[in-house]
Amino acid sequence: MTEDPQALVSAYAEPDDVDAEASVRPRRLAEFVGQHRVREQLELLLAGARQRGAPPDHILLSGPPGLGKTTLAMIVAAELESALRITSGPAIERSGDLAAVLTSLGPGDVLFIDEIHRIARPAEELLYSAMEDFRVDVVVGKGPGATAIPLDVEPFTLVGATTRSGLLTGPMRDRFGFVAHLDFYAPEELRQVLDRAARILGVRLTSDGAVEIADRSRGTPRIANRLLRRVRDYAEVRADGVVTEQIAAAALSVYDVDDLGLDRLDRSVLSALVESFGGGPVGLSTLAVAVGEERDTVEEVCEPYLVRSGLLARTPRGRVATAAAWRHLGRTPPADSLGASAPVDGQGDLFGSDT
Repeated sequence: MTEDPQALVSAYAEPDDVDAEASVRPRRLAEFVGQHRVREQLELLLAGARQRGAPPDHILLSGPPGLGKTTLAMIVAAELESALRITSGPAIERSGDLAAVLTSLGPGDVLFIDEIHRIARPAEELLYSAMEDFRVDVVVGKGPGATAIPLDVEPFTLVGATTRSGLLTGPMRDRFGFVAHLDFYAPEELRQVLDRAARILGVRLTSDGAVEIADRSRGTPRIANRLLRRVRDYAEVRADGVVTEQIAAAALSVYDVDDLGLDRLDRSVLSALVESFGGGPVGLSTLAVAVGEERDTVEEVCEPYLVRSGLLARTPRGRVATAAAWRHLGRTPPADSLGASAPVDGQGDLFGSDT
């Protein structure tokens, strides 16, 4: 049964209504850590809109999961003192679904559509006129007797988020007045995220403990906050509650997160490449079968970080384990492996291609 998109639309929640665990999410741009260029651009966009007393241009945020796209959408609504309505691309299968959401918006509301690249094509075409003219045409009836009824939409700001910006159509992308890409965080920025979260959650976190967690967080604040909570559990149950470097390392070992931030699935992919296929090249589908996962899971969850860390390369012939991957698994790389002659410091130098 198709979910009613209206059931997935929620108003912006006040701080008192938010669970303490979720309160680590920043609520103002001044609290948002990292993404300095995007934050500066958003500050100008929102300040200009407030001075004019009009909704700002529509905003498109792209980037890997966990970097703060949803958080920024909430911040936009909070900075504008507007209501935030939330839905997702997969939930909007028909143009009528979208029309129901749009006509429920109040003046100046912010509509956040997550994974906007997955919105159905008829709904996307309806969205064009809503974004440009604040009007939608709802077709009633079928065949020769069908009638288009124009409905006005209150001026609003659309914030779209996507992890696959290449799947957006040209007409959709062109209708956004502000487009920003969120990058992975540096370890120092993640330490700031962890320090802030620790203060809010009441976790006693030492500086070396924050460094240990940040270095294993894959450049992603969502992962850093999740690991902090798991390390907190370990520190409170098996230690004195203080998260030090040693406690963090021991806790993350229990949760199968190694010193590079690789989890069980990441290591399974590398192990299959090295042990079952001699380092590759091997096709993505074959590799996914070897680790017992879906192709999309390997491609979208594992590969981005493995490629960025220099442990895996995408080549025209398939996926290849680099010399850094062999060494990380405690194996000696063959002489013809990628990067075998280059010094490796644990992170690797090869970033691979998108082929």
